Amino acid sequence: MQKENAADRSQKIIRTSVIGIGANVLLAAFKAAVGLLANSVAIVMDAVNNLSDALSSVITIVGTKLSTRPADRKHPYGHGRIEYFSAIIIAVIVLSAGITSLIESVKKIFAPTTPEYTSVTLVVIVVAIAVKLLLGRYVKRQGEKLKSDALIASGSDALFDAIITLATLVSAGIMLLWNVSIDGYLGALISLIIIKAGVDMLASPVNELLGARVSEELVHDIKQEVMAFEGVHGVYDIILHNYGPEVMIGSLHISVNDTMDAYQIHGLTRKISEKMYLQHGIIMTVGVYAIATGTNKRTELQNVVLQTLGRHKEVTQVHGFYYFEQENRVSVDVVPDTSVRDEKLLCQQLVTELKPLLPDVELSVVIDHNYSE
Repeated sequence: MQKENAADRSQKIIRTSVIGIGANVLLAAFKAAVGLLANSVAIVMDAVNNLSDALSSVITIVGTKLSTRPADRKHPYGHGRIEYFSAIIIAVIVLSAGITSLIESVKKIFAPTTPEYTSVTLVVIVVAIAVKLLLGRYVKRQGEKLKSDALIASGSDALFDAIITLATLVSAGIMLLWNVSIDGYLGALISLIIIKAGVDMLASPVNELLGARVSEELVHDIKQEVMAFEGVHGVYDIILHNYGPEVMIGSLHISVNDTMDAYQIHGLTRKISEKMYLQHGIIMTVGVYAIATGTNKRTELQNVVLQTLGRHKEVTQVHGFYYFEQENRVSVDVVPDTSVRDEKLLCQQLVTELKPLLPDVELSVVIDHNYSE
């Protein structure tokens, strides 16, 4: 089922990109025809520029096609992350356009020029603005819907083209009516906005490649769903890795009573893994922590350790308690508060606090980290 959804998503991304290419080609043809009829080199060159605008849509298609290639020996997790590279390339194109526009705008500040527009060029500009606005909104909306950074960047590119053209038209009108040149200043302002947007566009795919934290909503849903299984008393150590928008691999730990046998634990963890794959498309490995039950030394030690460490102001979570009877050793995991800078020192402090309560027991406090919340 997940593969069908992934294929459907890819087809929608490609279809949207084809529409983008088609719109830019038609707009380029319209400008070229008008330019040739009006004997305007500027309009003809602008038509060529529209053909280059289709490049972002081509990049999106190529990236989507490559990202859907199946896993192989060298890439066992598939090729989904290629989509992030597509988004990065388009973001770089937007950044380049913003920087180029800024340079030209600064030149106009120091050497303002009087624009010359005819009724023909005004018609071309108005049509170009309308097409780019509609195209940009559509492509960006589809990108947000399909969670495609490349489509979002491509749609934003079209919107910025429309904004730059509109700003040029507005500044030209002001120049013609009041003989005041704001072309350079307005262009510089919009260029800075575009540059900032380009940097923001880069952030999302780069963060995904670096291993960004998953959404809090997803982590909350996973916890709620896993806790709903009978026998699960806690969910810990959720770790998730993205290998593209449609492939996620992760792991988590659950705590269960030590009275469960291996066969029961096997069944429970298998059910959880199936649920995670069907519900979220996550290939999940499930580890187990045993909760000591009954009246015995193991339970007594567990209560002392968990209660003592749980009261510590710099500890946000305690789990994974285990008593090695033959070694007379206790091991427990703690998650420190984000304010803690010296984890080794904290570990020593926790052992020092526990030692008077458990003088004959060897203590192993393991510093754990929260990778998802």
